[in-house]
Formats: sequence, C-alpha cells, structure tokens
Amino acid sequence: MTTFLNCFKNTIILFVLVAISCGKTQSNPILLESEPEIALTKKDSSLPKIITGANRIYEYLPLLKNKRVGIVANQTSVTTNKRGQFIHLVDTLLQHKIAVKKVFAPEHGFRGTADAGEIIKNGIDTKTGLPIISLYGANKKPSLEQLEDLDLVIFDIQDVGARFYTYISSLHYVMEACAEKGIPVVVLDRPNPNGHIVDGPILEPEHHSFVGMHPIPVLHGLTIGEYAQMINGEKWLKNEVSCKLTVIKMAYYKHEMPYSLPIKPSPNLPNDKAINLYASLCFFEGTNVSVGRGTNKQFQIYGAPFLPETSFKFTPKPNEGAKYPKYENEVCNGYDLSEERRLEQLNLSYVLNAYNLSADKTDFFLKNGFFTKLAGTKQLQNQIEAGNTEAIIRASWQKGLEAFKQKRAKYLLYN
Repeated sequence: MTTFLNCFKNTIILFVLVAISCGKTQSNPILLESEPEIALTKKDSSLPKIITGANRIYEYLPLLKNKRVGIVANQTSVTTNKRGQFIHLVDTLLQHKIAVKKVFAPEHGFRGTADAGEIIKNGIDTKTGLPIISLYGANKKPSLEQLEDLDLVIFDIQDVGARFYTYISSLHYVMEACAEKGIPVVVLDRPNPNGHIVDGPILEPEHHSFVGMHPIPVLHGLTIGEYAQMINGEKWLKNEVSCKLTVIKMAYYKHEMPYSLPIKPSPNLPNDKAINLYASLCFFEGTNVSVGRGTNKQFQIYGAPFLPETSFKFTPKPNEGAKYPKYENEVCNGYDLSEERRLEQLNLSYVLNAYNLSADKTDFFLKNGFFTKLAGTKQLQNQIEAGNTEAIIRASWQKGLEAFKQKRAKYLLYN
C-alpha cells in the first residue's frame, strides 16, 4: 500500500512539474531569428539574409530595461521569429516585459490603411489596449505632455528613400520633440529599397514643407538610421538642438543590394516595382495626370483622359488607400511601366512625355503649387515648360548632388 501511495505521489509531482514546464514555455519571450540560439545554426552563403535592427533585439533590450517606452510604429514595424513569422514590435517588446506606454502613428496610421493625406485620429490599439497618438494632421510633432510619462522613444518604420515620403519628416519631429524634452531616441534601422540611388534636385529652403523638410535630393540613398544621424549632424532640428540618438544597425546590409519589402509600407506602394518607380512618378501628384491610384497598379502606370489614345487604358475606382481617386470612373489613356527594368536613377521621361502630349499645357501643373513642393524647387517646372531635355535638366542638378554626396558620406553606416 505504501509503495502504491509513493508511486501515486510521484506521479502527481511529475504531472505538476510538466504542467509548470509547459506554462513556462508558453510565456517565454519571442525568439527572433537573430538571437544566438538561431544565428549559430545559420549556414553561411554569398548573400546572407539581412537582419534588421528590430531583429537584433539583444542589442537594444538593455537600453529599454526599467524604462517607460514610447514607440513610433506602423504595420512595417515587425520582428521575425525563428519560424519566419512576422510579429509586431509592440507585441515582441511586451512579451519581453518592456514597459511600452504608448504608440505614435505616422501618415497612413498604425495599421497602414489610411489614404495619403487622410486625417489620422488618436485611439486605442484593440489588441494591446495601448493608446495610439497620431503624428499626422495638426499633431505632426509629439507634444511635451505626450512625452511626459516616457523615458525613451523607439522609432521603427520602413522608409523608401524618397524625400517626399513623409516618414522621414515624422522622424525629424520626433527627434526634435525628444531633444527638447531630454528623452533618448533609439532608431531600429531598416534597408532602403532605393538605397542605390542618390539623384534629383536639392530642396531649396523656401520650399520647405512636410513633403520636403531638408536640403537633400529627391532620392537620398540613406537608411532611416543614417538619415537620423544626418538630421543630428547637420543641425536641422529647431534651434539646432541635438537628439540623444542610438541607431541599432542591421547585419549584412549594403546600399547596392536589391531588397524586397516583406510588408507594403503604405497602401499605394504594393510591391517592389511601385517602390522603385515611386520617386519618378510622384511628380504627377502635382499635375493633372493619374499615377494609378484607384487601380491595382498604383505607381506603376500613369495616364489621363485627355492624353492621346494608347494600347493601355485604365479606369480608377475607389479602393484601399484611394477613396476618391483622380479621374474616378473615367477611362484614362496611358502607359504601363510594371514590366520596366529596375531604375538606377530618377527618371524624368514620364513627366516630360505626358507634358509634351498634353494639348492644353496651361492646366498640366496644379495651381496649388504642389509640384514645386514635391520638386523642392520652382526651377524644375520652369525647365519643363521651357522645353528643356532631360539631359539638360539633369545637368543642372549635378553641383548640388556632388555637395550632398560629400555630406552624406559622413553618416553612412554601411558600404
């Protein structure tokens, strides 16, 4: 009988230990692909997989310990676990017991589904219960009150390397607000899918706006972390304040490497081709020509009802990211660039072609001056209207580009 009781007792103890062990496994922090247990099992190759700053969690976890943390994030702010699954950075940090207090959301919102220019409202993340504060619209810069309960801010958003893509403007304002409050900023670096291109006119100070805040070319060739260093180093923040900045570098990244974004950075950049063409086609946003918003080939096509008929036509209709697309339900004659080769420079031929084919050129550029904001200079519109060739226009950029490249070199973290 005693033997039976002892066996029964041992069985109960074993059952409890197994249950506890299983419970611990379920609550363990997320294992990322860059963690030592995983990294040691990877095989070397001639093209190793890029490890983003977010995935190098052991590089920045010590900085977050016992800190009240705010995160500037959207749908691209993900880590990757050892099974290759995406997990939002917010969820990863919460599992690692980091005291995340709030999320700041840029243009397009926390989940990245809002139209370009659409007002983003403050709210609550339904999954975590964290407050979400919009950094778009009237509140582009975090207020001192919004930073009051924070010790540190993380910035982790995928950029595409174009001056008028507003995530770098949000970066500027976050760094400025944190510098004024004495709060450190940690930027988790990500690849620039157009990092192989430095090109376009330099923005002139009088054309400063949220779609162009700094004297840089249209394509700057910097990662978001390198760009943050340049903002600090060039004293671009208000009153030349300096942000206490830490950049968590990537592993195995080079600027010339092609990089396919695993998550679209905004609703109207659905794939690699759109991202590569974006800087060249975005000039059309300041004209009466459509870039395919309201189709499934956004920033891969262009056209308008008034252009001469071609073999390619499209009809914009409301969809995600384009509730009221230009030329809604009208047939547009145009051009399909979705099979074009990868661009190695800014391409002006699309805008020049559309302008030259327009019968009434007086309405080509919108009267609100948005084309000049995108170009960063009035000169480009003047050159197009004067009939200058692309070669002549490009030659006018070279002096500014050379000066920028010399500045840029000081902030590069990768080859």
